[in-house]
Amino acid sequence: MAPSSVRGEGARPRVPHAGELGWDDSMYDEGGESVRTADGPRPRPDGDRADGTVPLRTREQGPHGGDGDGRHGTTGRPRRRRRILRWSAMVLSVLILGTAGAGYLYYRHLNSNLKKDDLNIGDAKDRAAKSKPNAAGQTPLNILLIGSDARNSTANQKLGGAKDTFDTPPRADVQMLLHLSADRTNMSVVSMPRDTLLQIPKCTDPKTGKTYAASTSLTMTNDSLGRGGPGCTVATWEKLTDIHIDHFVMVDFAGVVSMADAIGGVPVCVDANIYSHTSTGHGSGLKLEKGTTSVKGKQALQWLRTRYGFEDGSDIGRTKAQHQYMNSMVRQLRENATLSNPGKLRGLAETATSALTVDQSLGTVGDLYDLSKELKKVPTKRITMTTMPWVYSSDGNRVLPKPTDADKVWRLLREDIALDGKDKKKTAEKTSSDPAAADDKIAVQVQNGTRTSALAPVPGRASAVTELLVGKGFTRAKADASAAPVEDTTLIRYPSADLEGDALRLAKALGISSHAVEKSTDVSGVTLVVGADWREGTTYKAPEDDDSTPASAKLDKGSDTGACMHVNPDYTW
Repeated sequence: MAPSSVRGEGARPRVPHAGELGWDDSMYDEGGESVRTADGPRPRPDGDRADGTVPLRTREQGPHGGDGDGRHGTTGRPRRRRRILRWSAMVLSVLILGTAGAGYLYYRHLNSNLKKDDLNIGDAKDRAAKSKPNAAGQTPLNILLIGSDARNSTANQKLGGAKDTFDTPPRADVQMLLHLSADRTNMSVVSMPRDTLLQIPKCTDPKTGKTYAASTSLTMTNDSLGRGGPGCTVATWEKLTDIHIDHFVMVDFAGVVSMADAIGGVPVCVDANIYSHTSTGHGSGLKLEKGTTSVKGKQALQWLRTRYGFEDGSDIGRTKAQHQYMNSMVRQLRENATLSNPGKLRGLAETATSALTVDQSLGTVGDLYDLSKELKKVPTKRITMTTMPWVYSSDGNRVLPKPTDADKVWRLLREDIALDGKDKKKTAEKTSSDPAAADDKIAVQVQNGTRTSALAPVPGRASAVTELLVGKGFTRAKADASAAPVEDTTLIRYPSADLEGDALRLAKALGISSHAVEKSTDVSGVTLVVGADWREGTTYKAPEDDDSTPASAKLDKGSDTGACMHVNPDYTW
């Protein structure tokens, strides 16, 4: 499936010709006898023979028992009937042409509703390798879902906050990476708390040409959206995860409200009465009674924005509430029979296209429709959502990706392994169409990445492994003392496709899994990073493959109709 390859705006709906409507003069010979074709006889509408043919009508006997004088019957087909058939065909064609024309115009109207932006505006657009097809030629899709807190319109300002925030740079307060498996059997969604501290890359606004320098210190990830648009948020995710993102879809406050109304409401549940409001005026204002409520409009937005009231009152509780909403919305869309109503579907299409900002290759209704068909293939029971494994920052007010666990989640997505643990074991090693050079022609940089949070790096480890490589015939291997990365497991990185074969050859020579070979623009050539799992010895022992989701990544199931948010006792009534 390639959503970007669907028809463009210039492709008008095809109008059927008269023959496709069942009225085709070529079906009959001039004498009125049925014409036999490769498909068998095509009878006239009043044919009465068992074999499907029609008796010849003569002047002696008209089609309705007339006297054959031409008023009731002729030797050939009655001219009046022939005129009627032709007239009917012409009228039907005009009607269908008019309908198709209106449909085409409406299609263009919906396309014009969609707002479009560049996919990636970072300074390293190709840093993350594109997903490779599986053995069946199917390719995974990675889509970044962004919720913007922009106050750039009257509607958004009314929903979003104080007057002094009007038209300030937007922030990406909701960020979810949706991974659709290559075989379309499962979907994994990972949220990133908006308070996550990251390094944001250099980005250039495609509209103004303004360049935003890379952050020199850890910065809240939601600031990425204000650095030139959603393309910078995409670039930030790719820098963190090394996952190539194919598309993004962004919605603002007003869009959430209108979408919830168009759907007809989304059922959500709380385990106690909740009122998200503090004495200092903070809180979303959400007020619900214990149990299940179908929220829509402003109330739906309040649900998605609530942090004061859910669980520990942090952004972590908010992401869990967003998962419940998303899973419930998917079930609602799939089960709600009212959406078969053309009027409701038209309203939903109008609302959705007006509410969304998408990347250029997802910029038509046809593209979105094709994507929705792919997403619909995944059964609800195989939709899994989680929040990125995290730890508190040193001041306790922000969070950081949890070492090892967060990296493992990103690896599972990169390797198209479902977070729900229901995939069959993937044992196939990576291959490459790029042939490897001879061992003595492969230049290798060796880096010492053996430092851990508890242990200092092993002195001279890069030099020791370099000697090992030279002994194995990789005579162009050199230790790189200028870099001191920190890696839990040993990795091999390469910068471009023409060196992939060399990197895989090096992995094979050392007994390193091909899945530990990754493309990265952070290196200039084939680079071996000796990790904390190889602090000594001359033989690398690969860790046992463990494709299970880390326990710190709490899973929310799409099929869990009993999900209910825990209300913080300080916010009940």
